[in-house]
Amino acid sequence: MRPIVGLVHHGSGPRSTSLLEESFATGLAAHARLAAERYPWVEDWTPVNEPLTTARFAALYGHWYPHARDDPSFARALLVQCRAVILAMQAVREVVPGARLVQTEDLGKTHAMPALSYQAAFENERRWASLDLLSGRLTEDSPFGAWLVRAAGVDPAELAWFREHACPPDVVGVNHYLTSERFLDENLAVYPLESHGGNGRQRYADVAAVRVLGRGADGIAGILRESWDRYRRPVAVTEAHNGCTREEQLRWLHDAWRAAVALRAAGADVRAVTVWSLFGAAGWASLAAGDAAAYEPGPFDTRGPTPRATALARLAASLAEDGRADDHLLAHPGWWRRPLRIEHPAVGRIEPAPRPARRTPPLLVTGATGTLGRAFARLCRLRGLPHRVTSRRELDAADPRSVARALHEVRPWAVVNAAGYVRVDDAETDAARCHRENTDAAAVLAAACAARELPLVTFSSDLVFDGNTTEPYVEDDAVAPLGVYGRSKADAEERVLAAHPGALLVRTSAFFGPWDRANFVTLALERMRRGEPVAAAGDTVVSPTYVPDLVNATLDLLIDGESGIWHIANAQATTWAELARKAAARAGIRALVRDVPAAGLGLVAPRPRYSALGSARGTLLGTLDDALHRYVAATSALAA
Repeated sequence: MRPIVGLVHHGSGPRSTSLLEESFATGLAAHARLAAERYPWVEDWTPVNEPLTTARFAALYGHWYPHARDDPSFARALLVQCRAVILAMQAVREVVPGARLVQTEDLGKTHAMPALSYQAAFENERRWASLDLLSGRLTEDSPFGAWLVRAAGVDPAELAWFREHACPPDVVGVNHYLTSERFLDENLAVYPLESHGGNGRQRYADVAAVRVLGRGADGIAGILRESWDRYRRPVAVTEAHNGCTREEQLRWLHDAWRAAVALRAAGADVRAVTVWSLFGAAGWASLAAGDAAAYEPGPFDTRGPTPRATALARLAASLAEDGRADDHLLAHPGWWRRPLRIEHPAVGRIEPAPRPARRTPPLLVTGATGTLGRAFARLCRLRGLPHRVTSRRELDAADPRSVARALHEVRPWAVVNAAGYVRVDDAETDAARCHRENTDAAAVLAAACAARELPLVTFSSDLVFDGNTTEPYVEDDAVAPLGVYGRSKADAEERVLAAHPGALLVRTSAFFGPWDRANFVTLALERMRRGEPVAAAGDTVVSPTYVPDLVNATLDLLIDGESGIWHIANAQATTWAELARKAAARAGIRALVRDVPAAGLGLVAPRPRYSALGSARGTLLGTLDDALHRYVAATSALAA
């Protein structure tokens, strides 16, 4: 592994420094010399990541320190960082004479309606500013150089310094994201308020181009070509990350790889595609200015005790070894190529999604009429995952002949068992049926999938535990169910893993979601909206789980090839009564909640007083508060 060592990534370094002070440049040069002396074997360096992008977000938009919002500050931050790159590389090369500068920049592009073509032209010239400065080609006579002098008050002598000390990149590092390309439109009424802005001359909306352009955005292929044509220096994709579901991450990386290979075949000097970021990223969904806990895995997921390889690691290894990618999920286009990407009135004819070159096997999901089955169907459609959802009439999972017939007909690549008996109290007097639908069905499916070497996912429950603890249960804690339903799930776990050791078994708890009424949160909110009080257990602790999160996390684990028992629940234990209060607060309604002991609710089946789920393998879901926030937003959107 040959590292590219970065020294400053979207920041000012120590608290004593600022992007607006010349001491940043000289200080970074001193730091760079020390780094080179410690690591003299490192040949590739990026002293400052994305100088232009950092200048925009820190000194023009005010998101990052020093939180400025004016043109002179933006220009100063840009010049200081680029000077820092040059001085740092001079210092490094005094220690490592052959050191190479790999200069990264997010080279997104701006598109616009005709009335804003002038603004798009300015931004499309500005996007090259850091690379032009380092290359010594930015003069006061160039469009952006003239703006720096005229509007930002830059002394032409400063631009001359860069020409005299030119330090052109040895490799132009192209960073590109799905939101990097923008679209400007003066018709504000058709765009959400948060997209509205302006340039002091004209008001306009600024949205992701992929969400509005019928033909789609230019993408990494176009940006790479433009970079090569402009500088005729080696280019590389230095960030190819997508904070998304796993198969979309795979498709994004594969698109970047194919673009790089195609451009190289056309004669460009394309050096590499970097899988950024290897260990995922935290907080970037909010530009590192909000919830730092929001984590996006990369080739490795670091939420467990040790980094866990994801499907991205498999793809990266395959591409590195022989450039091949045989994953059937790649036969289907990413969402950025499908019509569902359009969120605003389309500009131009919407290009249809490319058709897969070959038939690919679907995912088979049981439980077509249940909460989980319907959620899997909805999210598979959204994620572009071919699937077949079966009812009990089509596939009776407890009948080996029915299972064999369905597997032969559908020929899936994996099976998700989302069916089962869910009436916990009725199970106490309907044990035979509960056992058949929860235990026998899961075991029969496991045996059939094992015989065909098919991955299987099946679901279990927090009710396999007895509640004699005050700490969240983890995967290897002993089961001790109190009721018939819990016993049916515990028996299913044992039989499934015995028949199919490679199966993925997901324990979850108290799920709620926006797509059906059959959950505690939805029913409680309906009652409180009518002014009716809700009686809920104040002495029973559970881990409520948001169904969309549960399904997405399960699909990601399935695609990663994970197996064994996983606990998947939102990371916040609470009582049922407190859950109702939290939901009411999020929904903005009066919380009419009456705490009662579980024994006073007339429940037939015994339940553990404490069944919160933790995980020794990795906490995959966010907080309950965040889930409730998204639940309320989703239900409001559905009601609109």
